[in-house]
Amino acid sequence: MSPPLDPIAAATHPDPYPFYADLVSRRPLYWDDSLRLWVASSSEAVQAVLTHPSCRVRPVSEPVPRALLGSAPGEVFRRLARMNDGSPHAFARRALVALLRTWEPPQVIEVSGRWTRQLSLSAPSHTLTFLLPVYVLGELLGLSSESIPQVASWTRDFVRCIVPGAHPDTLGPATLAARSLLSVFRSALEAQLAPGSSGGPLAVLAHETASLGPQDSSEVVVANAIGLLLQTHDATAGLLGQALRALFTDSSLLMEVRDDVSLLPSFLDEVLRFESPVQNTRRFLADDAVVAGQAMASGDAVLVVLAAANRDPALHPEPQRFDLHRTHPRALAFGAGAHACPGDGLAKSMAHGALLTLLSSDLRALRAAVLGAAWMPSLNSRIPVFAAAVLPEAQP
Repeated sequence: MSPPLDPIAAATHPDPYPFYADLVSRRPLYWDDSLRLWVASSSEAVQAVLTHPSCRVRPVSEPVPRALLGSAPGEVFRRLARMNDGSPHAFARRALVALLRTWEPPQVIEVSGRWTRQLSLSAPSHTLTFLLPVYVLGELLGLSSESIPQVASWTRDFVRCIVPGAHPDTLGPATLAARSLLSVFRSALEAQLAPGSSGGPLAVLAHETASLGPQDSSEVVVANAIGLLLQTHDATAGLLGQALRALFTDSSLLMEVRDDVSLLPSFLDEVLRFESPVQNTRRFLADDAVVAGQAMASGDAVLVVLAAANRDPALHPEPQRFDLHRTHPRALAFGAGAHACPGDGLAKSMAHGALLTLLSSDLRALRAAVLGAAWMPSLNSRIPVFAAAVLPEAQP
């Protein structure tokens, strides 16, 4: 098998990990002339980039992608905490963290298990992992059950527009989706803040965001609620898909986890380390700086290969071995520094609830769907797309 052409092509290569190991060993931080960017692959270099104050999530000259300027997706994008730096990011992130803390793992696990049972009756296998995170989060945010299927469809259309390498043709459907999502969440926020209302998750987000100022706070709330859906759509689908793939490619692992479901949290941590759903992300230099001992210039881009860092032997002994009982894993799958994803517990609880339900079902059809999976085309993610098989009804 030929190695990947470059670190971006590696994300969906059949086996990118020998290539990543070579990067970590020989080129932990280097300039890739063909990609015209820096590449950080070792755990040391990755953490240095992610925590350096000059390394931003967006180019200073382009806070919103040019293709989105003047569009409804662009209006949402420019308010997202995860796509901004400075005080707006800090305020919005603080509000999101406060909201996420209100959802205890047992609650999320229960909601996820219940939606897994319902979706197994109607959703084809190749859509289940993408639908489930949006259905769960939609309920947690206080949306009506009747609206959630349409919200999931709009979220899918929006995500397709903002992923790296998105085709220009995705902007039209994404614009309609963004407008619809904005309308749904504005109405939901208004209802949760109305006099006599018992409140709700969006009201919590509004309270925490109030320090941004009344002229902007409601739109920040709405945009970042939508942002939670966008972020969970692919990332949690990747985690759940990779978890199922790990179980069905190792029968002894499947038996051990199925016999002792208390191992699920440790199992999911090792899945995140071993086969990161988000293989890489990017940072952009806001000014000239020395990062991990390397001089970089303002405007330079850095490809941060999270998947390589997660298999760095300096971070984890025997990194190429899937170890269900690995002690103190320090995976970088959710990033590090100011923009580390605060939704790691939410994603793991969603996957936990789904696996509890699916592992109690007839596994034959599920196995056939998982083992027939292909990789979703992507420049930065490694997400299995299941074969179009009919899944068995999950047991109550």
